[in-house]
Amino acid sequence: MRDFALFVARRVLYGLLVIVAVSAVLFSILQMMPGDAIELLGGNRVSRARIDAMRVAWGLDKPPAWQYFYWLRNLAGGNMGVSILTSQDVAKMISSRLPYTLGLTLCALLVQYLIAIPIGLIAGVNKDSWFDRASVQATVILRAMPNFWLGILLMLLFSVKLRMFPISGYSGAKSLVLPVLSIALPYIADTMRLTRAEVIETMAERHVTTARAKGLSERLILLRHVLRNSLVPVTVMFFLALPWLIGGSVVVEAVFSWPGMGRLLWRSVAQQDYPVIQGVVFVITTLTVVCNTIGDVVLSLLDPRIKGAVRN
Repeated sequence: MRDFALFVARRVLYGLLVIVAVSAVLFSILQMMPGDAIELLGGNRVSRARIDAMRVAWGLDKPPAWQYFYWLRNLAGGNMGVSILTSQDVAKMISSRLPYTLGLTLCALLVQYLIAIPIGLIAGVNKDSWFDRASVQATVILRAMPNFWLGILLMLLFSVKLRMFPISGYSGAKSLVLPVLSIALPYIADTMRLTRAEVIETMAERHVTTARAKGLSERLILLRHVLRNSLVPVTVMFFLALPWLIGGSVVVEAVFSWPGMGRLLWRSVAQQDYPVIQGVVFVITTLTVVCNTIGDVVLSLLDPRIKGAVRN
């Protein structure tokens, strides 16, 4: 138990260090971006004296290192600053959009696993069958589809031509269908191939052969020995996939005008609203670190082979 607690504490510490490192890299990249948000906000009709005063008010006249530590100090207190363009609190802007993004990505993750795991299981059990070959080819096609391109195709077919679902925005449960499919379908390929590979590997192990020698039915072997062991990495991948889906939803939210963090990030980058960009990317980074940490802990609990790694 003590070793496990040390393992968790070590993972949490690593996660905090990663968050700080990513925040420093993010701040440095934004400093190197061309253009000036204050100039963009002021335009040609604002005097130079007013623009300089605005730059002083926002603390943009200070050295970059001072700006970073000031931002990091405020961030530790839950203050992400205010938007340069709208003067709104960045934390409130993100918190109002985070439920839409999490709802979209969690639905996409659920659809992804509900489709991919049964297909991967059947394909792995029936290796080299027509179903196995067809599913593998289908995953290649799905993985090659960009999210935004797939979203536009779905929009043209089901919204413009068939008029089955809303074309954009959020107006209820039906609005989720097309964005969820746009995000989930390309990632189904990864989960399906992982499940298939794990099933094939597990079925070749000795304990499965021993179970057959004992006279156990194929259904019992599949459920008790094959499926249980094969889903360990797939379960861990569930936590690791969530941040990737959030990152992948940025373009999809822009395509469907979804009121989530992705659309907010897209608009903020176009308008060079640096506080909002920093806040959104920091939230995505934090979610990534948290999900990775949970994935490591779950893997150590599910897979006895990881117990040795806990003591290292």
